[in-house]
Parts: sequence; structure tokens; C-alpha cells
Amino acid sequence: MQRSILITGCSSGIGQAAAILLKKRGWRVFATARKAADLEQLSALDLEAIHLDVNDSTSIQQSLASVLQKTGGTLDALFNNAGYLQAGAIEDLTRDMMREQFETNVFGSMEMIKYVLPVMRKQGHGRIIQNSSILGIVSIPYCGAYNASKFALEGFCNTLRLELYKSPIHVCIINPGPIVSKLREHALMHYESSLQHEQSGVYKKIYEKMEQSYFKADRKNNALELTPEAVVKKLIHALESSRPHAHYFVGIPAKCMAMLRRLLPDGILDWFMVKVRSGEE
Repeated sequence: MQRSILITGCSSGIGQAAAILLKKRGWRVFATARKAADLEQLSALDLEAIHLDVNDSTSIQQSLASVLQKTGGTLDALFNNAGYLQAGAIEDLTRDMMREQFETNVFGSMEMIKYVLPVMRKQGHGRIIQNSSILGIVSIPYCGAYNASKFALEGFCNTLRLELYKSPIHVCIINPGPIVSKLREHALMHYESSLQHEQSGVYKKIYEKMEQSYFKADRKNNALELTPEAVVKKLIHALESSRPHAHYFVGIPAKCMAMLRRLLPDGILDWFMVKVRSGEE
């Protein structure tokens, strides 16, 4: 039987690449997005496009119901990929900014998992793959809300894996390093709408530097970035291997950071991460 997967956040980047490549491998892919224009684009790519807003509980339930109606009540895999980055020093983040970050990055994923678990239990198998980040393992300054959301996903998925121990449902976490995507472009949009005009004087120069470096497509560290297909390669193993890994680190920077997290004392790691973020490494 053809295997089915629901993927969140398919408007671009990793989600869209995953949808395209998995369809080529014979999967029945339900590619979700929030905006009508993105759904039209996904349909034009010959994908089964489903409207989904992960910030809306009703939308989550309706999208899953639509998928189950099409498959006869089964779903082999869920790839939680939707998310964005809210940049800014913790001192400048409002409660609403942090709440919005968690609604999209964390609570949407949690709720998706809550509703697919009974389906997977009933059918006797399933794969839940969470796209996280190396920033769920180590932190960088001025991305506190995003770091916290990814750390939360790590704790949630690690707990879920324990609760499903020896069950036929596998839980895997993918931790990409730098990936060519629209993450920074979207981060700039959120920064401009939520923070740019409310920044404190303490971080003014840092924000100006971020605007000229981190948000720029031609920043100097782009040689370290991989394409979304590198993430999809790990995703395929997580979906199709008989013994999937608990974590998949994507790219040399992610693998190095994970290793340094295990080996270095906090003080040294803090110094290193500040240097990395400031471009002084």
C-alpha cells in the first residue's frame, strides 16, 4: 500500500523540498500551507495541497480530518516542519512576541501530534518526525524566543519517545544547522513588524549589525549553508529505516555544535557561541 505523510509548512524551503522528493519516492504527500497563493503553488507542483494554520486548533482538526477522509482513516507519518524565527534580545521581547513564537513553533506541533497519535495507535504503526534546529541543543544570543521554542520541542519529543518506548510509533528529531531557506527572510519580516521600532537603546548597534549581516542573503558564512535536500535526506532515513535514529544532525556546524555541547564547560561554550554570533570566530 502507498504510504502517506502529512507535512506542515510546505510553502517553501525544507517543507516544500520534502513534499516534492517524497512524492517522487512513492509517498502520498499531503502538503499543507496557510496562504491561498501557497496552496495554489503546491497544487501546481502536483501535490495534494491542504489548508492548515498550525496556530488554529480548528484548522488542525479540519486538515487532519480531510487527510483521513482521503486515506480511509490512516496516516503513516507526520513531519512537523512549520515555524519561524523571532529575532531580538530577550530584554526587548514582549509577552505577545514570545507567545506568538510558541504558538507556531511549539503548540502547533504538539497539537498535531496529539491528534495523529490515536490514528497511529489504531493502525498499529507510525512515524512522527519533528524538524527542530541545532538551536534546540545550543543557544545563540538575540534569538532567545526561537532558542526557547526549539528547546521546548526537544523536551516534548524526548518525553514522547519515552512514553512510546517499545510501541510501533517512532519519534525522531531533525536538528539542521544553516540551511538555504526563507527563514531569515521571514525573520526579517517579523523583526520589522514587531521589534525594529521598539528596540531599546542598549541593543541598537547590535540590531543595526544584524540588519546588515544576519538578515542579508550574501552574508559571509553562506558557504556553510546546505540546501533543504540535505534535511530531506535525513528525513527519508527517519521515515523509511527499520531502526530510525532519535536525533539527526544536519551539516558540519550542527554536528560540531552538538559535540561541543557535550564536551565543553558552559563558560567556554558561552564564549564560543558569542564569538560565533558576533562573526568574530
